[in-house]
Formats: sequence, structure tokens, C-alpha cells
Amino acid sequence: METQRKSSGDEGEGERGLLHTWKGYSCSVTPERVLLPRPVLQVALGTRHGVLLVEGGQVYSFGELSWKQSQPPEPEKPALESALSGQRVVSIAAGSFHSGAVTEDGGVHMWGDNSSGQCGLSGLSTVPNPTPVALLDSDATPPQTVPVLELACGGKHTLALSVQREVWAWGSGCQLGLNATIFPVWKPQKVEHLAGRYVLQLACGASHSLALVRCLGPQDLQRPPVDKCRQCNQLLYTMTDKEDHVIISDGHYCPLGVELTEDEGLLDAPAPVQVLKTSPSEPVLPSHTSTSNSGSPVPPKGADPSSDASQEDSALANGALPASDSDSSAQSKSGAVVPGVKNSPYPDEQAVKDYLKKLTDNTQVEQTAKTTPGGLHSLLPAAGALTSSTPGSSINSLVASCASAVGERVASTYEALSIKKMMNYLPSGVPRPGGAAASVAGDNTTERVRLEDSTQAKKSSSTGDIREEEAESLRRRLSLPGLLSQVSPRLLRKAGRPRMRAFALTPLGVAVPEAQEVFPTLQTEVWSWGHGEHGQLGHGDSLARLQPLCIKSLNNREVVRVAAGAHHSLAVTAQSQVFSWGSNSCGQLGHMESPSTVPRLAKMSEGIRVWDVSAGERHTVLLADGDCIQPIIYYSGQQVKEGAEESSAKEKEEEEEEQQRAGGYTQQPVLLPFCMNLRYVSNVFAGGQLCVALSDRNVMGFIASLHELASAERKFYCKLCNIKTQLIRPLLELESLSSALGQVPLGLLQTLAGRFSLLCHLTGQHAASLTANLRRGRDVKSLLILDHGDIFLDSYNEYCTVLGNFQVMGGFQSLTKPSLDFFGKSPELLQKLSECSEENPAMADLLVALFYLPTRHLHEYGRLLLKLATCFEVCSNDYQKLQDSCSKFEALALQLKRKKKEADYTFNFWKNFPGKMTDSLRKPQRRLICESSNKALTLQNAGRFSVNWFILFNDALVHAQFSTHHVFPLATLWVEPIPEENTGIYGLKVITPEETFTLLAASPMEKAKWLRSINQAVDQAMCGAGQDVASVSSGSSQKLEPPISRTASYTFYKDGRLKDAKYEGRWLAGKPNGRGVLKWSDGRIYTGSFKNGLEDGYGEFVAPNKTLNKNDHYQGHWKDGKMHGLGTYRYASGEVYDGSFQDSMRHGHGMLRSGKLNTSSPSVFIGQWLQDKKTGYGVFDDITKGEKFMGMWQDHLRQGTGVVVTQFGLYYEGAFKDNKMMGTGILLSEDDTTYEGEFSDDWTLNGKGVLTMPNSDYLEGSFNGEWGSGLKVSGSYFKPHLFDTDKDKTRAVKLGRLCVCAEDKWHAVFEECWSQLGCEAPGRGENWKAWENIAVALTTSRRHIKDSPEMMSRSHSRTLESLEFIPQHVGPITMERYHTIRLYLIKACDTPLHPLGRLVETLVAVYRMTYVGVGANRRLLPQAVNEIKSYLNRIYQIVRFLFSDLPEEGGLIPEPTTNLQDKKDPGSADAPPDSPKPGRVVSSSALLLPVLLPRLYPPLFTLYALDKEKEDDVYWDCVLRLNKQPDLALLAFLGVQQKFWPVSIPVSLPVLGEKQQVLSSTKDACFASAVETLQQISTTFTPSDKLQVIQLTFEEITREVQSLLKQDFLWSMDELFPVFLYVVLRARIRNLGSEVSLIEDLMDPCVQHGEHGIMFTTLKACYYQIQHEKIT
Repeated sequence: METQRKSSGDEGEGERGLLHTWKGYSCSVTPERVLLPRPVLQVALGTRHGVLLVEGGQVYSFGELSWKQSQPPEPEKPALESALSGQRVVSIAAGSFHSGAVTEDGGVHMWGDNSSGQCGLSGLSTVPNPTPVALLDSDATPPQTVPVLELACGGKHTLALSVQREVWAWGSGCQLGLNATIFPVWKPQKVEHLAGRYVLQLACGASHSLALVRCLGPQDLQRPPVDKCRQCNQLLYTMTDKEDHVIISDGHYCPLGVELTEDEGLLDAPAPVQVLKTSPSEPVLPSHTSTSNSGSPVPPKGADPSSDASQEDSALANGALPASDSDSSAQSKSGAVVPGVKNSPYPDEQAVKDYLKKLTDNTQVEQTAKTTPGGLHSLLPAAGALTSSTPGSSINSLVASCASAVGERVASTYEALSIKKMMNYLPSGVPRPGGAAASVAGDNTTERVRLEDSTQAKKSSSTGDIREEEAESLRRRLSLPGLLSQVSPRLLRKAGRPRMRAFALTPLGVAVPEAQEVFPTLQTEVWSWGHGEHGQLGHGDSLARLQPLCIKSLNNREVVRVAAGAHHSLAVTAQSQVFSWGSNSCGQLGHMESPSTVPRLAKMSEGIRVWDVSAGERHTVLLADGDCIQPIIYYSGQQVKEGAEESSAKEKEEEEEEQQRAGGYTQQPVLLPFCMNLRYVSNVFAGGQLCVALSDRNVMGFIASLHELASAERKFYCKLCNIKTQLIRPLLELESLSSALGQVPLGLLQTLAGRFSLLCHLTGQHAASLTANLRRGRDVKSLLILDHGDIFLDSYNEYCTVLGNFQVMGGFQSLTKPSLDFFGKSPELLQKLSECSEENPAMADLLVALFYLPTRHLHEYGRLLLKLATCFEVCSNDYQKLQDSCSKFEALALQLKRKKKEADYTFNFWKNFPGKMTDSLRKPQRRLICESSNKALTLQNAGRFSVNWFILFNDALVHAQFSTHHVFPLATLWVEPIPEENTGIYGLKVITPEETFTLLAASPMEKAKWLRSINQAVDQAMCGAGQDVASVSSGSSQKLEPPISRTASYTFYKDGRLKDAKYEGRWLAGKPNGRGVLKWSDGRIYTGSFKNGLEDGYGEFVAPNKTLNKNDHYQGHWKDGKMHGLGTYRYASGEVYDGSFQDSMRHGHGMLRSGKLNTSSPSVFIGQWLQDKKTGYGVFDDITKGEKFMGMWQDHLRQGTGVVVTQFGLYYEGAFKDNKMMGTGILLSEDDTTYEGEFSDDWTLNGKGVLTMPNSDYLEGSFNGEWGSGLKVSGSYFKPHLFDTDKDKTRAVKLGRLCVCAEDKWHAVFEECWSQLGCEAPGRGENWKAWENIAVALTTSRRHIKDSPEMMSRSHSRTLESLEFIPQHVGPITMERYHTIRLYLIKACDTPLHPLGRLVETLVAVYRMTYVGVGANRRLLPQAVNEIKSYLNRIYQIVRFLFSDLPEEGGLIPEPTTNLQDKKDPGSADAPPDSPKPGRVVSSSALLLPVLLPRLYPPLFTLYALDKEKEDDVYWDCVLRLNKQPDLALLAFLGVQQKFWPVSIPVSLPVLGEKQQVLSSTKDACFASAVETLQQISTTFTPSDKLQVIQLTFEEITREVQSLLKQDFLWSMDELFPVFLYVVLRARIRNLGSEVSLIEDLMDPCVQHGEHGIMFTTLKACYYQIQHEKIT
């Protein structure tokens, strides 16, 4: 050993983790240095041995290692534990005679004495070498190994802290805190009582345990209670509600059963068992466990109940075990006990009965085994006859589980049960049933239950110290919501470790820590359990505790570390104080009082801040900050004599007494003088009689700087706590405070106190983390101030802001009087706190100094971080990080200094200018920047005697005059210098939303100063509001110009359109510009775009309608503050207008739907509007009358020509005047009765006319009366053709002469399209301008849609993208360009965002409105066809305007010389195939019908079908009749030449290519492919497509005939017609007449004389032929 030891003064090689050992505290003691190859990281000391952990994770042992097979030659020399080589150990622990180590992956290794199971390995009394021990969590399926963070070892037990922050225990004794009944516990088990709590640290004494636990946060309070059995998922509790009480039954029996542990298997043969009779809710409670292996009950080794109950009861009245736990009779005879219950005896029957009597005053508890049903007995099933045959009797668990159930579920019934106050005891009491029945001690309303020794009972009962005020117990209750995870006793009858958690005291799942996850918590509790004969548990008594219990008096003390000696305990707080309790036989507690059963402060001289402690058998070592940076060591406890080590135990005891007589121990902690030679000590350790210190050398000053930083932070925290407790708290509690301060400053003071507390708390957390860094890592990486500097900066910033606000409002002046009253005339305390050196400072100045004290610490941070930085290479990352942090803190310090200056300046301004006006301007956040009381700034053109005073604050510019003042908010204030140009005037132009004025400065200096100040203030004001700021690097002093465009809100105050309206949104130079919201005081709201102060662009407007109590709602386009362009206006009355606006009036094309709901609207008008009135052509659908009018309007009235159709088939066309049919007109009824003549009112004939009957008879004369209700007629009756055979010369009425011609319809729709293209009138305008407008329309719409993508499908957006490429629109038109144009038009008409698409969409809408519903009247067909033709012409005009080189209607495009036929798709659907002429005829129908007709087809074809109804019926009859014939018969009947009759036809079903004979019975087989082709005519829309189908049909017929004749062949019409007729018949096209008419009407004129024309004529001929076919 000598070689290994050096006197600690010597210089060694190492620099970190140097190890020094010593014993005792006399002056002559010099520590010895133990040399090791690597720095020591951690030391653990047992009674006579020690364990060391060095860098790299190796472990050394030294001292008496009696468990080793061969003793080491030099016991003092550390020997390597080679069994751990290859494992990287991260933490070690030592108990009295055993040791443990935790490896990197969380594995546990134990070695040493194992006589009490403390090594967790069964069957070995000693474990010579480190051996792995597994912690298995059997709750998890499959069971999982639990990784461990650290261990703590005691005399006979070991505790482990898992990564989940749960505590596991093994060994012997009640200090395990387990529900065990048999010791030793070999297998590590979870301490269920702390399950769900976040445990921070563990410590073990010889026979007691301590845990440092994080307080529960508010988020832990809402945990759903456990209601169901975890195994069989049935409810654990049932509740029956009686009138005056509630019965809770927990008679749940889990069918899955519970396994026995090994120990239970060892029980002796069954002995007779006494079965208890209990209350009805739990009929029998047999005290046995159903075993899974045998199924037979195994009763405990119960003895005669009377045998030793009495002695036990007297000894252990309160569930506290006697001092020796090994030989307690309870232990030996425990068989199976309800888990969740400590194996502790219980009070005698009498005590329980007394208790019950108190709870249920009116119920008699009988002595017998029966209990009265009802009352509280259902809560205490086993209460009636309690015998001691089951030592840990079920009453405890039942009291616990039921009370918990009550606590959770039936709080409301407490009053009825007359146990109002029981709640106070449930939280802290019941969850620890270990304390026997007394744990539900006491009904506060009556006197408390008296057990043998009532005061002792109260103290020890696990409710904790009953004398604690009720508030405390209430707080605890809040923090312990879950009580028990309610599990029925019957389910848990199992001696070993329960399968599920018997009870979790707290919610499961780790509680979320305080605000900053990264900072160590200060809100902690200390829990203790185990033996307490020396008071080492700290609960105010010397009773043992079987389960962890919170030490109440340490709550809110911010304990950050606990330590345990053999029989005493220590706790260090964040404020660097030490609390100690337990045995004080050698003064190891550090205070004079004899043993203390509650924590007391150790006596340290003032200014000594302890930050690490450790305790040995009878001594304590403290590591503290003194005056210098270097840590100092204090010793408290027994003096150790040299050479006395080897004395026997007996001698030791005598020696101890002798020492106590002779005073061989400290009275209070003693400073060890040699500690200064040890350099920078980072840890102290103690154990047995030994003390150890680990120290570092100060390389490059790094260690010293770290120590200085930590020491400064601890000192600062103590300082802040002193200010908080000695100044702020007393001030806030003063009663005179609110009257002295007034409402606003009082609120500010409270906020300030809150901010101070937060800052204080943050400092405490930081101090704790720095201390932890010193004890463990000592590196820069873990400095929170680097990674989370923002938290510090923000906290200081917020604190100073509130402080400034308080100061500005004159808070410190108002505080002077209350402070003087409270602190007296001599403010020494405050002077000392504020470190003020003045002689007699004013109270207000003292207070200011005190409250500004924290800001001084920022310089300290900066200084220390810089000092740390100098320890590193300049180019290293660490240096950079430290340097950056340092500059941030220095910058903040400067900024806060400036803030303080501003606050002073502002406060003095308010003081110097008192008055009503300034009082109204005084606000906490407002700071003064500059003011013009020195006449430096005046108003231009002000009167001679006027006073103009300008005050610039950080949020507003105030213009004050004699009696009035106006405040201009800075966010909406623009200032620009007026160029001087030798005028000698130094002017500034100030623009606000409603005023613009010019300020004149006295000099260029003043002008520059004010300009800069205002601009900076505006910029700052906008920064503060988090708006777009001109990014200016901090510190640069270039001239700031706030952005001219910004976001702000403003309320208008001047009379006018915007009076009292509030605008929020974008601004540009004093005017709303961009997106914004404008709200008027009467409820009108506009949301949308603004331009130059007015609504412009797209916007929504809501205006309340007072009479209807609903809103009008407009959505659409605006211009110059008025509705302009397209929009939708929903009136409060239910009407909806959808269309164009101009100057906020309906103007242009629009649709008005009126009626309650749009769906059932009684009328719809679509047409032209002029200045809010219907004027021009329009269609009015009167749904209630069933009439539809199509014609001209003027001022909302029908005026001019028009057509009316009704749902009953009446048709009128003619003149209207003043909304009535008046003038000449034609009226037709459904049956073709016609009147042509004069009208005077709707459907009223008046004047000359002709009435024609369906059979052509007619009346001519003068008519009078309403149609359909008896006409008065005077005139002549004619019956023409009476004798003529020529009946065809009937008087046909020519319709369509008296209606609006197609070209005059829908002018407004086309005008809108032209104006969108930028033309005032059709065709007048620039071509390039039109394309530009199209591009703008598309991009704005796309941008608009990007904001709400749900409006648009993917294909739609693709269409839009492709439209953005403008096709070449100048230059000669070739076929290729013609195709490009055609494709462009198809796309353009596909999206309503393109002007052409919008036009087509509107036309489709108006067309459908006209010809659907009542408008489906066959007489309207000619008008419908003409309307389409007119559309084509007018759209073509627009297309020609866009593509100006397109030829006119019917013009030619020359074909290129190469044959284009290959390029063009064969049978291109959209244009008729080339005629033989060289070139292509351009026509509107070829180009535009493919786009238009498919959309208009349904209403149009319906009209055709109605018109051709009679002819089609005749045709159809004929088709049906002729189709009954087989093929050959029909061919013969139609006169098809024999040579064209197919002999055989190809059949697909047998083998391919095989032919089948045509028999006389064959039907529908001949010319099948041609028939099929012709049927497609019904699936096409445009005439050109239909003609294409006819052509294909002809080609099919030809192909079939050619294959028959096996040769080329030319048709003659006589041969072709019958064959085609056959195909038409077999095609069975229902509305062939309509198809023929449609083709005829809309066919491209250039096709009529070509091939297609001839083919179509053939089809038409077939149609007439079939109608007149006579079947012979």
C-alpha cells in the first residue's frame, strides 16, 4: 500500500478524478492519495470495503473483501474486478458488505455477502465475483428485462432505479417497501407503491431507504381509474344504490386464478382454517390461495388465534413493526396473504369496533361473527369478527380497496354516510394499507379514534403527520388521484409478487416535468420507508414503515439530493441548505439536538452553500462553496482514533460510550483545513469510517471556471430566494397594498412578482444542473445555458419589460409608503439585500435597485462564459459556442440597460407633465421617444397663437393642442422628408389614413432627428406586432425606413362612408391596399381586396337587413369601392342574383332566382339588366303560373315582342306592352287551334282576327274575351276545300315573325365577352390587348384557385396550364395551324376561367333555361335551331378577332401539296372529310359545333322529338312490323337483287373463320356489321359525326357485297337503295325522324352537294319510304 499512497500535496501525473482518502477530522489528519491508472469517476463505500469506478468503465475493489476465495495480499490496494472486464460499467454502489454495478446497457451485477438475499441470487450465502442479476417485468407479455440507471445498497437490501424511473428492490426487511411476507426476497420486485411516480434518486441506510421523487404535475390528475380485472376483464366493483347509502361489492372472482410462488409450494400440509363470516356483500373470505398446480386450498400455518394476538397487538398496535424484523412472529407464520397488504398485524377487535361505531353512529356492531347489513359494513366486509389467524388479515386490503373505490366513485355520498372528513385521510392513508386498519384513521368531525397511544398512533399511522393542516392534505389528495388500481382482494390472494400492480399510488406513465423538459426539476418530495428506531425516516416518530411514505415537512423545500448514513438521513436543497434527521449519536446530523425524528437544518455558518453530501456509519461529509471559488469540505460526526480500526465489535460499543463522554465527535460541522490542498473537489463520499474526495487539477483554468460558474449561480439563486421571501412576498401580503397602488400598478406588481418567481425558479434549475455537471461530467457539452440560452434571454427580457411597465406607472413611488410602514424607518434589510453602498438611500431607489438586481447577473454570465471560452482553441466549436452565448448575454445586458433608461425617461416625463391629458395617455407599455416642448417642431400653417406639441411614443405620435389631443398609431403612420430646394424650410410630411399634415423642424439636425426617431419607432412598433419588417442587422445604425406597404389595423373616426369602421389588412402609403377586412359599426363587413383605399378586386360583403333580421350577402368583383363585374348577391328576402354589376347596380347579363329557397323558387329571370332593371332580351320562368316568357323587357316590364308558352301547351307570340299581351299576336293551342289578331291583355282577345280550327275551318271577324272561357265573336265562318280534292292548300300560320329574332337575343352575354377581351364594341379593339387580357384572366384565376385548391380537379388545372401557351395567332392559316386553333378552342371552352369558356358556359345556361321545362314546346323548335346558328356566327366573329387570319365563313384554306390525309386522324370526328376540291372550307359549324352542340344536345333533341312525334310513331310501327320477318323474306320483300343475298355468314362461336349457311329462318344475321354501325348514329352529337356514321355504314355494306361477289363493283342507286333500306329497318333507330331533321337543319352548307350530301339524301328517302311502306 505504501507504494500506492502519496501525501496529497505531491504532484501526480493525472489531472482529473484524483482520489484522496482519510478518516476523522483532527487537525493532524492528512488525506492520502490513492494512485490509479485512470481518473476515478465514482466511489462507493461499505462498512469495511470500497468500490471504485474509473474512466473506461472498469471497477476496482479495496478493503476487507471477506467474500473472495483468496484474500488479496494488500487489502488497501485497489484490485480490478476482472469478472466485469468487457463490460462498460456506468455506475456502482456499495452496501455494508455487498456491492453492485450497472453496465452501459442497463444490466445489474451484484457480489459480496448474500445472507439476506441482498445480491438477488438465491441459494448462495456469498457471491465472490460480480454476477448478473435480471430484473424481469412480468406485467409485460412476454416478460421483459428492465434496464437500470443506478443502484443503492443498504445493510441487507438493494434498490434499483429503472430507466422508466421505477424502484425495484430485493433482500430482506421492511426497508424493501414490497408486499412481501417471506424474506429474503431473492428475485428483484417492483416497489408498487411508487409505481407511476418519477423517481429521481435513491439512497439506502443500514435498514432504511430514501427516494427523491418528482412532484406530480397537473397533467397527472386525470387518470381513468382501473375498473376491470386485468386478467378476465370483468368489473371489479359493483355498486347498489340504496336510499340512504351505497353498497359497494368487490366480490369479483377471477376464473383465471393466480399462481403460487415457489415459497408457497413449500408450505406444510393443510391445517384447519378458521373461516370468517363477513358481511353479505362478501359472503365468505377463506384465507387460502387457490393454487394453479394442485387446485387444493393451501391454508397458512395459522396457529390458535388467541395464542399470540394479544402480545402482538400491544407491541404493534399501529402496524409498525418492532425493531427486529427477522424474528417477528408475524413473519414466520405468514402463509398466503392478500398482496397489496403489508404483512403487519392489525389493531385488536375492540379498536376496529370503536372505529366502526364512530363511522356509523346508529348501527350496533355485534360481538358475534355476524354484522348488520347496510351502513358502512359493506365497506369493511371482514370487520365483524376479526381473528388473528390470518396475520395480514384481509381487513386491511378491504378497507383499502373499498375505501379507494368509495374515494373514486361515491364522493357524493360522504355526507349521507356522515364521514365528511374521511376524504382528508383517504389519499395519504388508504393507499398504504400496510399501516393496518388504523390507516383509515379518524373522522375529523368527531374525536379521532383512540388507539393505545393516541399520539404515537397518529404519528405513525400512514396518513402521515395528522397535525399537518388540512390544506396540505387536500393538496396531497389532488396529487394522488388514482389511489389504488382497484383490484379485488379475492383476486389477489397470492403471496409472492402480484401479477398485476396491486395498487399504483399515482397515475401510470411518467409525469411531464416542469415547463422546460431539459432542466432538472425542483418540485420534489422525499419518501422514506424501513426501520425508524432512530427517527431516520423523518416522520416524527421512531416507528417502522413498510411502504414508502412522503416526508411532508420536506415538501416545497426543493430537495435535489438525498443521502443516507447507517442510521441517519440527509437532504440537500437547491438553496444549498442541508436537512438532516435520524441518529445523532456522534453529532453526525450537524446540529446540537439529540436524535431528530423530523428533518432539521444543519448548522452551517452564514454564506456557506452546501452542494454535495455523503454519509458513513456515524459521520457526514459536506462539500460547500465558501468565499473563494475553490470548494471546501466540512466534517460532522465521530472522531476516528489511529489504530483503533481492528478492535472488536464489543470494544467498539464501549469505545463509543467513552467517546460520547469524552467528546470525541463534532458539535457542529467542522471545516477540514486540508481541503484547500486538494484543488477542485468535485465529489465527496463516505462509508464505514472512511471519507473520500475526488478532485481535479485546474488545467488551463477550465475546471476553476466551471466551479466559478456553478458557485456564482448557486449564490445568485440564494440571493433571489432571499429577495423573494424577505421582500416580495411580505409586500404582496400587505393589506394596504391595493389602496396604495391602485388597480393597474397592483396588477403589474403581481405580474412582476410572477415573472420574478419564474426567473428565480429558472436560476434554481440551472444551478442544480450546473451542480450535477460538476459532480458527473465537468464538460461544456452539458451546459444548458449554451443550448437553451433563449430560455434565459426570454425570461430576462420579459421580466425587464414588466419591470419597466411597473416603473413607468410610478409603481415604486407608490410602494414607498407601504414599504416604509413594513420595513420601518431603518431599511437595513433592504440595503443589505440590494448591496447598496449609499449612506441613506431613498426607499424608492432601494426598491428600484432591488428589482433591477437580477439584470446585473447577465454581465456575470457573459464574463464567465468568456472565461470558459478562453480555455479552448479559438478555432474550436466549443470556443465559438461560448463566444456566441457570451455576446448574446452582453447584447441583452446592453438592451436592458437601454430599456431601463427609456423607462426612467418616460417616468420623469409623466412626473414633469402631470395633468388630465397626460394621465389619459399614460399606459404601462408606452415609452417616450422624444417630444417637442422645446418648440423644435411646429405645424405648418398653424395660427399665430395656437399651441402644437408633438409627443412621439413607441406606439403612437400624439399631437396635442390647447384642450384637445389626437393620437396617431404608428403602425398606420408614414413619414417622408420634404426636399428642401433652397426654401429654407425643413419639413416632414406625415401621412395617416385620414389626415396628412406637414411638420416644420427648427433645423436640419432636428429634422433628421425626428425623421429617424419616427421611422425607427414605426419600425419597432411593427416588429413588435410581428409584421413584415425591414430586416436590419442589429447594431447597424444605417437609416431605417419602415416598409411603405404593411399590415395593420385601424379604426376610422372622421365623418364619411367609413366613420367608425375598423379596417384590418394591408396598407400602402396611408391607404388600404391589398387584402383586408373592413367592419362597419352597423354590422356591414367587407372581406377582400382593396386598391388605393377602396374595395377593388374580388371581395365578399355582408350587410344586415334590419327588417328581416337576416343578412344580405354579396360575393364577387369590385371596382373603386363599388360592386363591378361578376358577382352573386343573396338578398335577405331569399332572392339570389347571379350576374354582372356596374356601380353597385345589376347591369349586364344576370339571373335572378326569387322565392324562399332556390330549389323551389317561384320564378327565375335570366337576361339583360340595365341600371338595376330588367331591360333588353330576357327569359322569365314563372313557375307558380306555369308560364315561360321569352322576349323584350323595359324597366322590369315586358315590352316589345315576345313568346309565351304554358305548361298546358298554349303558345303565344306577338306584341307586349306594360307587361301585358297587347297588340298583334298569334295564339296556338295544343290541338293546333290558332288565333291570329289583336290582344288587349294576357290571353285576352280584343279586336280583329282570324280563328283557325285544326281541320282548317276558320272564323274571321272581331273577337272579345279571355281564351278558353267563352269568346264573343262577330264575324264570318269559312269552310275551305269543301269541294276541292286538293286539301293541301291549307292556311298554314307562319310562326316566328312576331318573336325576337335570334341575332337580337343575349346581346349582353356577348358584349361581356367582348369587354373581357378589351373591346368596347364587337370587333373594335386591339388583337394583342385581347390576348393579354386572356392571359391575365387565366393567371389571376389560377392564383385565386391556388388559395382554395379544393375548387379544382387535377384535369382542370392541367387544362389551365396548357392554355397559358398562346397559340401563334398571326400569319397565314395552314391546315396545321387550323388544327392547332381547333384544339385550342376545345380547351378554352372547357374552362369557365377563359373568356370563351365563360361565354360558352353562359350560353349553355341561357339555352337550357329557355328550352327546358315549360320551354320544351315543339313550336319553339325553329327558334331553338336559329338560336344555335346565331351563337355559331357570333362566336366565330370572336374567334376571327382572336385569330385574325382565319378566312370568313365559307372561305378556303389551301391544302398543302403533300397529302395531309396521313397526318390527320382518319375519320377525324370534328370535320367533314376532305372534298375533292384542293383545300378545306372553313365554317363556323365545323369549328364550333363540336364544342357547343354536345352541351346543348339534350334540350334541342327533345324539341325535335316533340316536333316529329307523329311521323316517328308511324315510322316506328312500320319498323316493328317489318322486323318480324326473317332475313331472306325481308330482303325479297324489299326487292333486293338476289345476287346481294348473303349465302353464308361468318360465325364467331364455333371455330373462327367457319361459315354458317343462311337458312330461310335466319334472322338478324345479314349485313349485321352495317346495322351495328348505323345504330351508332344515336350516340353522336354533331351533324358531321352523324354523317360520318352514315358513310361508314355504306362502306360496311360495300365491303360485304364485295366479299360476296369476289370482285370490285360500283353501285347504282337502284341496287343500293333496297339494301340500305334493309339496313335502316334492321337498325331499329327509334327517333330517326328527329335525327334526320337535326342533320338537315345544322349540316355544314358546303357538304350538301358532296358525297355526304348524297348519302344523307338516301337515308332521308329511306325514312319516308318506311313511313309509306305498305305490307302486302
